[in-house]
Amino acid sequence: MAKATKKQALGRGLSALLKETAEVNSASDKNADKVVGNIIEIDLKLIEVNPFQPRTYFDEEALQELANSIRELGVIQPITVRKLAEDKFQLVSGERRFRASKLIGNKTVPAYIRIANDQEMLEMALVENIQRKNLDPIEVALSYQRLIDEIKLTQEQLSVRVGKKRSTVTNYLRLLKLDPIIQTGMRDGFISMGHGRALINVENFSDQLTIYKKILKDKLSVRQTEDLVRNLKEGKVEKASSNKKQLPPAIADSLEGITEFFSTKVDVSVNNRGKGKISIPFNSIEDFNRIKKLLK
Repeated sequence: MAKATKKQALGRGLSALLKETAEVNSASDKNADKVVGNIIEIDLKLIEVNPFQPRTYFDEEALQELANSIRELGVIQPITVRKLAEDKFQLVSGERRFRASKLIGNKTVPAYIRIANDQEMLEMALVENIQRKNLDPIEVALSYQRLIDEIKLTQEQLSVRVGKKRSTVTNYLRLLKLDPIIQTGMRDGFISMGHGRALINVENFSDQLTIYKKILKDKLSVRQTEDLVRNLKEGKVEKASSNKKQLPPAIADSLEGITEFFSTKVDVSVNNRGKGKISIPFNSIEDFNRIKKLLK
């Protein structure tokens, strides 16, 4: 049933470099027992996504660009899957390549086959996720925390697994102590990790949010934010929260839900006559399109 084929090298990606590519149509094939540790072509229908995948959002435009590249050049780097007990394989890494291949109608994809249990699957998915260059600081922090909670690693063991200094791991984990609105602002690129590290030293969430809004309004640098936090802790400046104009209760109660819906900081201002405006910032054209879809 499994058939070895030879392909021309031009425009076929990784598959073309394999002298013999066994196209596995069933995990129970006679060839399937011999594929562990090898790179082979697997029917996309036999592969299920990784339930432990930390990343849940895939940019549609970037995915289409990858699909176009695969159409022209093939899959350059194989995905990694584990062989299940029955006629199935499960993704370990490479979900974007998997999705992009399906998007252009490919029937198979080159894959490296390995054996892994659920704990190893989670660890591999998290570590691979962390090693991606386009992760925001909060995504990294959440992945670190999952490794600690679900794999039962200490911070020292975690630092070895991900190849980072322990102090670096600690700095990321501390970001999770920030107010959720500030975490969202960091994920959307409104503030940097340096801003977040400065804000961690402010224990009160209300004070954190007050400084966060000042950072956005005055475009404060990390150094300016550190000075502001230091002065606040030393009592050299009055807490701005005491001077903050209160929103009407009906609006204030709805603001958190609106912020969560748009996954970005939403500003609301109201004058003494009850009139006001809602401001929804965006960080890129992709982010603008995401918000536009939500508004529809």
